[in-house]
Amino acid sequence: MIARLLSALLAAGCTAASAEPAPEADVLSIGGSVTEIVAALGQGHRLRARDSTSTWPPEVADLPDVGYMRALSPEGVLSVGPDLILSEDGAGPPEALDVIRAADVAFVTVPDAVTTDGILRKIEIVGAALGVPDRAAALSDAVATDLADAMADAARPDAQRKRVLFVLSTQGGRITASGTGTAADALIRMAGATNAVTEFEGYKQISDEAVGRAAPDVILMMDRGGDHGAADDELFAMPAIRLTPAAADRASVRLDGLLMLGFGPRTAEAVRRLNAALYDEGA
Repeated sequence: MIARLLSALLAAGCTAASAEPAPEADVLSIGGSVTEIVAALGQGHRLRARDSTSTWPPEVADLPDVGYMRALSPEGVLSVGPDLILSEDGAGPPEALDVIRAADVAFVTVPDAVTTDGILRKIEIVGAALGVPDRAAALSDAVATDLADAMADAARPDAQRKRVLFVLSTQGGRITASGTGTAADALIRMAGATNAVTEFEGYKQISDEAVGRAAPDVILMMDRGGDHGAADDELFAMPAIRLTPAAADRASVRLDGLLMLGFGPRTAEAVRRLNAALYDEGA
């Protein structure tokens, strides 16, 4: 099906390179942080559809959902008739993107970010694509100031920084955790804590022994339940975790996944909320 659709589009001479979004173009936003940026720029009224990771602001729930950003179908994406597609890097699968890019629709990729500068670059790219660079500049200034203030408030000496283990999944009784170079790692450090796992990059399944060596003071998880957010009784009964300092204190923190890992306009809020939860300073 994908191959036939791609052949038909190519035969018709439709290319993404020739497509230019019209003023006030209808937008399909793929990726939660991109959707947040569109809304923060005051352009939410232009959103025609969104992907399933786009859950903020709440009103986007009323928009058509084209599916999970890493499992898109060309038919689903193109059926909503966007003039402009704004997509976080990492959308896919690649063969689906080939078909989508071959259609007569402007397609802009927004790079991932785990730093302040990266967030500001995302805002700049989305603002330029939407034709509102002045609004993007103003939003960037506000986000940069707010995030700098939040990080300054969260800062503390190394000796006082709690060791935090971000657990992505407990599927099958095995811990998948964050190493370095991830959004979770970056947020933990911004919030005045230390990532308990630094032996590898990315998210990986780790052994019970590795969890013990990490000796986390706090377990950090997303709040969506299931394998991604086991309840405390289940979490602290796991052999990998039950002998850690976190288990001794039943110390766990759960935050909204998009707020924590999206690295969009609300990242300063994520820093403040995580810092408050870690150091008992109120949410």
